[in-house]
Amino acid sequence: MRTLLKTLLWLIVVSYSQSLLAQNIPVYKDASQQLDTRVKDLVSRLTLEEKVSLLGYNSKVVPRLGIPAYNWWNEGLHGVARAGEATIFPQAIGMAATFNDDLLKQVSTVISTEARAKYNLAIQKDRHLQYMGLTFWTPNINIFRDPRWGRGQETYGEDPYLTATMGSAFVKGLQGDDPHYLKASATAKHFAVHSGPEALRDHFDAIVDEKDLRETYLYAFHALVGSGVESVMSAYNRVNGVPNSINKTLLTDILRKEWGFKGHVVTDCGALDDVYETHKTLPNAVEVAAAAIKAGVNLDCSTILQNDVINAINQKLLTEKEVDQRLFELLRTEFKLGFYDNQDKVPYHTYGVDSVHNASHIALSRKVAQQSIVLLKNDHNLLPLNKADYPSLMVLGPNATSFDAMVGNYHGVSSKVVNFVEGITAAVDPSTRIEYDLGADYVDTTHFGGIWAASNSSVTIAVIGLSPVLEGEAGDAFLSKSGGDKKDLSLPASEIAFMKQLRRDVKKPIIAVITAGSDIDISAIEPYADAIVMAWYPGEQGGNAFADLLFGKISPSGHLPVTFYRSINDVPDYTNYTMKGRTYRYFNGPVQYPFGFGLNYTSFEYQAQAEPKKEYSSKDTITINLKVKNTGKMDGDEVVQAYIQYPQIDRMPIKELKAFKRVSVTKGGEQSLTISIPVKELQKWDMKTHGWKIYPGSYKLVFGSNSLDEKLKFDFTVK
Repeated sequence: MRTLLKTLLWLIVVSYSQSLLAQNIPVYKDASQQLDTRVKDLVSRLTLEEKVSLLGYNSKVVPRLGIPAYNWWNEGLHGVARAGEATIFPQAIGMAATFNDDLLKQVSTVISTEARAKYNLAIQKDRHLQYMGLTFWTPNINIFRDPRWGRGQETYGEDPYLTATMGSAFVKGLQGDDPHYLKASATAKHFAVHSGPEALRDHFDAIVDEKDLRETYLYAFHALVGSGVESVMSAYNRVNGVPNSINKTLLTDILRKEWGFKGHVVTDCGALDDVYETHKTLPNAVEVAAAAIKAGVNLDCSTILQNDVINAINQKLLTEKEVDQRLFELLRTEFKLGFYDNQDKVPYHTYGVDSVHNASHIALSRKVAQQSIVLLKNDHNLLPLNKADYPSLMVLGPNATSFDAMVGNYHGVSSKVVNFVEGITAAVDPSTRIEYDLGADYVDTTHFGGIWAASNSSVTIAVIGLSPVLEGEAGDAFLSKSGGDKKDLSLPASEIAFMKQLRRDVKKPIIAVITAGSDIDISAIEPYADAIVMAWYPGEQGGNAFADLLFGKISPSGHLPVTFYRSINDVPDYTNYTMKGRTYRYFNGPVQYPFGFGLNYTSFEYQAQAEPKKEYSSKDTITINLKVKNTGKMDGDEVVQAYIQYPQIDRMPIKELKAFKRVSVTKGGEQSLTISIPVKELQKWDMKTHGWKIYPGSYKLVFGSNSLDEKLKFDFTVK
């Protein structure tokens, strides 16, 4: 009995002690509390000076509350960037060319895995470095409306639906699927109406009406908000006179109130300085700080908020309550990342060295590169090469061994980047003779190397094109003559002259491989090559992936996510942001290659299992079951693309991608698939009512392998 009483007494003491301990735990550190309750509690404990210190990307430590120093600036466009060893995937435009959103989600899942691992390893050493955090300023979902834009390589192309689909997949993989914790935070950028010119971006005013704004420039942002993206970055430019980073209509009225966005808004770097220094729409930094907070900005990628919010409050331009709201929205992200919890509760806390750049991640990079490469020409079915028929190969060209041409911009680094020479060399046995020569540079139009050696080889592979020093972001593309942008679609004149000389002296097959992140004038070198491959900036496994295609290990299956125009004269002035005459949706002239184009080593036939209905209402979904049959000589992937042609009403698109599906089909086999398009997806912005409207009338549903291909067509009406 005495023992029992002692035990009961001990339990009472323990229970009471735990109760006292629980009472001493601040609410914001109590993981059993509701998220918003915890965040509000933390905000309430901060002094005004501490609150303001947290509003900049280089967030200050608050030791008394256990708030860590944190640098919010991290990049992960196609792999963890600027943070040491990491898996490098193809540039974003190349990943868009896969038309494979499931694969892109796998990519961003790997990126967030490596990000968590690198973050864990850094924190263990008490390192709070830039680019080693968990808040990634990616993906770039601006519409690649003009092929001159140097940063178009960072996007998923010119089509809003493709961009929305690929961007949403990327966000889901990056942020993970845990119900309580973000694996990493994604950022949809640059909001909004932002796609050049780079040289003018700090003072440029993009003029756009409601229809183009809603149907083209905001479409993907709305989709990513619906997919749960944690952050949105505002752009440098103005829209209709108002700088994006103080644009209340965009950041509050549309983003938060209309779309229900719950995350945080970060400015592009230095954009708040632009408001008074280059846009000159406000007179000084204090007024800018107040305007940014009122418009909906939570985090400043500069120091204006940290330096001038208190001054704005003192001048009665702002209230502390308004600051509290912005800080609340920002700190929610830190809580969701697990910064204030016992790390044992965070499901990603064990990721370490073995989660970075491992064999499975490298294999995924190779797979993505394989699916991204686009075959543009293949005379007499030269490709794939039978190794036995080509005992000697010449590989040459300025980008054949270029690291820059493999990784594009916003890239990481890797100890295992495989360039084109290395990939081809690894794919053949030692009895095959392979030579390499630089061949040409980006400038000299008269002096070339390797041409005599090429004439003595069975086949020549010339790797030419652009690099991120010729096209990219302002300041980074230092060889660009237009501040990062391109002046035209041309390859460097030296490369064109080189290809002419090569063809003049080499009578055996020539294969041209082009690296770039944008539309290129292929016609300038097309007569001089028997086969042409668009490799984009293919990532660390680009050399192996190209060799896989070259020798028929895989059949090419990439498709262009942008239109390849015949001339830059075919598109409107670069500074004109109206969509008329731009992209396959509104351009009706002849092109080099249409949006969605890509050749294969095999061929496919489509068959509808049953025709869709003839009439639909606004609440219906258009559903059709298809069979895709491989009628060629090898296994391959087909990308089935579904386009809608609209009634002939003013400013309707000519046609528009509304569904796509990649299918793998064995030689002689077939695959079934279902395509579904909600009729609501056909809505367009009505300028009279300032709202969405589904226009009744006659429509067409067209299936093909590019935007000009029509393998199947079905008429229907919307009532």
